[in-house]
Amino acid sequence: MNHILVANKVSKTYGGHTALHNVSIEIPKNSIYGLLGPNGAGKTTLIRIINQISFPDQGEVFFEGEPLRSEHISQIGYLPEERGLYKSMKVGEQALYLAQLKGLSKNDAKQRLKYWFERLEIGDWWNKKIQELSKGMAQKIQFIVTVLHEPKLLIFDEPFSGFDPINANIIKDEILKLKESGTSIIFSTHRMESVEELCEYIALIHRSEKILDGKLSEIKEAYKKNIFKVGIGTSSPNGLLDQLKGNFKIFDAVSGESQLDFSVQLPGGNSNELLSFLGTKGNIKNFTETIPSANEIFIRTIENKGFAHE
Repeated sequence: MNHILVANKVSKTYGGHTALHNVSIEIPKNSIYGLLGPNGAGKTTLIRIINQISFPDQGEVFFEGEPLRSEHISQIGYLPEERGLYKSMKVGEQALYLAQLKGLSKNDAKQRLKYWFERLEIGDWWNKKIQELSKGMAQKIQFIVTVLHEPKLLIFDEPFSGFDPINANIIKDEILKLKESGTSIIFSTHRMESVEELCEYIALIHRSEKILDGKLSEIKEAYKKNIFKVGIGTSSPNGLLDQLKGNFKIFDAVSGESQLDFSVQLPGGNSNELLSFLGTKGNIKNFTETIPSANEIFIRTIENKGFAHE
């Protein structure tokens, strides 16, 4: 597999604090890679190393197969959690200035800014000062400046902070479109709700260490417990429930007048026996496997590693 970025056994300490310990990750090209974990886990330290804001005490970072060098910065776009816009400058003036810092000519910057301002429907903000904008409005400007030079790798650190749900969805759609156009993306967050719809790969970092990584669909497959949710229409819900309890591990059962809803854990995930049995007892209305969420996986991984009891 081709990788846009590889971090190999990276460690970083500040004074007596270990911010990262022996962390390795591989970011596939043209993917959205979730860098997940609670605040203080070490995610931002790793991002700062990738951006060469700081340097590792140990380990190496490679960009497109080459040791990370200063010239690679022009191919990376970084949206930090803490925004860095000058509040007293006008939006257009500041966007032009920052675009030129990233190597764009003034003419190219104007053309690309016009495109993005129209795309996000903020054309009338050009002559406003940043201090006149809400936090969410300022976030949109920062997002545009981050993607404007069309870098190969984009790093978004908590990109939805400050956005209302509507604007958060707009930015999510733009991130997905950037991925579809060939951009590789690192998406750093401690909020798991956006991970499911955005990330193909994830790494979980906790207390400076990577505790899990891989393709999200494969991780979910490995963490599932062979639990199925079932709904069946039947003339005798309670009688059917008693029969089921004698042969299967049943829980969360709810009996209605003519329907039984329940969850069942099936050894090995083999549902044929149960389906055959239920087919003789009524009308099966739903039979779906319960797949763990990214949040559930994160909590279980922490518990399995013993962190939760320290």
